[in-house]
Amino acid sequence: MNTIAICDYGMGNLHSVASAITQVAPDADVHITADAELIERATRVIFPGVGAVRDCMSEIQRLGFDTIVKRAIASGKPVLGICVGMQLLFSNSEENGGIDCMGIVDGVVKYFGDDLVDAQGEKLKVPHMGWNNVRQSVAHPLWENINDQAQFYFVHSYYCQPKNSDLSSGVSEYGSEFTSAIAKDNLFATQFHPEKSHRDGLQLLANFCRWTGE
Repeated sequence: MNTIAICDYGMGNLHSVASAITQVAPDADVHITADAELIERATRVIFPGVGAVRDCMSEIQRLGFDTIVKRAIASGKPVLGICVGMQLLFSNSEENGGIDCMGIVDGVVKYFGDDLVDAQGEKLKVPHMGWNNVRQSVAHPLWENINDQAQFYFVHSYYCQPKNSDLSSGVSEYGSEFTSAIAKDNLFATQFHPEKSHRDGLQLLANFCRWTGE
């Protein structure tokens, strides 16, 4: 049985993710849960997140999700981080004057800035909101049947900067290039929302539901 646990620490678009997973993997046993034992038994784990990193980290630490997620990744099972769920994997974030995150991925989460401009010098709005292209910088099973430079839906004011650039599996541009997806062993994470990204987002989730983590 393909059992998929969607981590519930009160800070994610959980039902939209669950609905999308049910659509692409109707035979999967999908749970929105904060139960550590259920997450440990699951064959795949999704770690979503929305909102402020400070609030997310407060709830994660209160509920012990930092340990739960680290154990899930260490077990070798496929783990997917989404949006703030990707940012929380990093060492720290510039948000709220500086916040220590989970430290699973070495790197920082940086603010786009208040004076962000495009290549023509036109001012760009922050947060970065809407559709943007993703260049597949590393071949990966989760990119299967998705065209390079496909568009995905973003909503964020901060972006991830891994210390090891080889972990960047997807790159987008907003003012300058930024990492929009990372891949590390059995962990894959996206800054964009696949559950809101129509065909290509659903394809990525379908790929995750088949991925062995290798």
